[in-house]
Amino acid sequence: MTDTGTATAPVVRFAPSPTGFLHIGNARPALLNWLFRLRHNGRFILRLDDTDGLRSTEEYAQALVEDLTWLGILPDAFFRQSERFALYDATVERLIGEGRLYPCYETAEELERRRKLQLARGLPPVYDRAALKLSGADRAALEAQGRRPHWRFLLDHKIVTWDDLGRGTLRVDCASLSDPILRREDGTYLYTLPSVVDDIDMSVTHIIRGEDHITNTAVQIQIFEALDGGRLPVFGHHNLLTTASGEGLSKRLGHLSLRHLREAGMEPMAVASLAVLVGSSEPVRPVGSLEELAQIVDIGHLSHAPARFDEKELAHLNARLLLELPYEAVRERLEALHAGGGEEFWLAVRGNILRLSDAAAWWDVVSKPLVPIVENEVVTRAAARHLPPGPWTKDAWSPFAWQMWTQAIAAETGAKGKALFHPLRLALTGRERGPELASLLPLIGHDRARARLEGRAA
Repeated sequence: MTDTGTATAPVVRFAPSPTGFLHIGNARPALLNWLFRLRHNGRFILRLDDTDGLRSTEEYAQALVEDLTWLGILPDAFFRQSERFALYDATVERLIGEGRLYPCYETAEELERRRKLQLARGLPPVYDRAALKLSGADRAALEAQGRRPHWRFLLDHKIVTWDDLGRGTLRVDCASLSDPILRREDGTYLYTLPSVVDDIDMSVTHIIRGEDHITNTAVQIQIFEALDGGRLPVFGHHNLLTTASGEGLSKRLGHLSLRHLREAGMEPMAVASLAVLVGSSEPVRPVGSLEELAQIVDIGHLSHAPARFDEKELAHLNARLLLELPYEAVRERLEALHAGGGEEFWLAVRGNILRLSDAAAWWDVVSKPLVPIVENEVVTRAAARHLPPGPWTKDAWSPFAWQMWTQAIAAETGAKGKALFHPLRLALTGRERGPELASLLPLIGHDRARARLEGRAA
């Protein structure tokens, strides 16, 4: 078990932007944080990074909460960063007063030209801190032209080191980084400052997120040191998920959204199992609950290579999960699908469905009129004549009874193997394949089965 790095109960957070539907790549850090919370009896904070008022919408915020709930993630606390600007503004004034935040007046076009020039000279495209050389008169002249400053955090040019839960000891040389912009010229905030301010204010002890944040972590550590006297949370970075073909996931492109997976009939625990077990030291398998999954998954045992989330593998995992579910776990959902038959029906069909909604189609097969497909009338007519008398109880078709019936058909017709069983399946179900016929026959019933074998719709 990975050491939490703290003596107190851990506090983790998930801080997505409500700018699109949550995809499986976003859901992975949410799940890893939730599993960490379960494993160590901690707290989980959901914090919406909704400071971008143009792109953040209430529709996506509500969808995000719904999707997390569907996965089984129920936050202990909920915050919106859009309601916390006063705290960020006060922090900015403090950093300006301490000389750690300084105004810059370059336009985006000017910065891009400077970046290209540095690259052409073989230099790293790092901001040159030209704004620090501006006098008060220079700044006043620029503002008289209508320019408004953006604000950069003055990094210490040092190597930042931390012990990472997922990657061991990590080092980032901050001399190779540009001083990060924390506030734009229009007064809005980039992610970095609100994130650190909130992590301090909410007493977050562990920050578990994707490896694409490693460099950003070094920057945030310096801001933590400036604001909180060097008290730092424990960081853990995990590998990222890609599509089956290796493409990066994108909210904008709609890759593998939880909404899509849910509408496709995937079970939440199949999605969660694949999302966190793929690319780990554990074999991918269906796990019955998040509590059980929490005891299996360890961020320290995740691969450092990207992990591919394959929808075909998910469908296979979904079918395996359904096969293991007892009737009581699905009873209410089957009733909502108007699939009757109780436990007997569920045990008969669960091994032949990819998604739970497929059970409704099989209930139609056994309970509603069906036009039979007569492939071999000699076989099906003989089968009708040799049917055991009805009505049938659920135990009527024991292995012995099934054997006696099929042997009688074979003895009369000479049909064996596929030539015997395929015509029976087509007549009784109208399908090429499906659950064991001996399990379906008691559900179909004597009269309906006889009619179908005789070629009559029933």
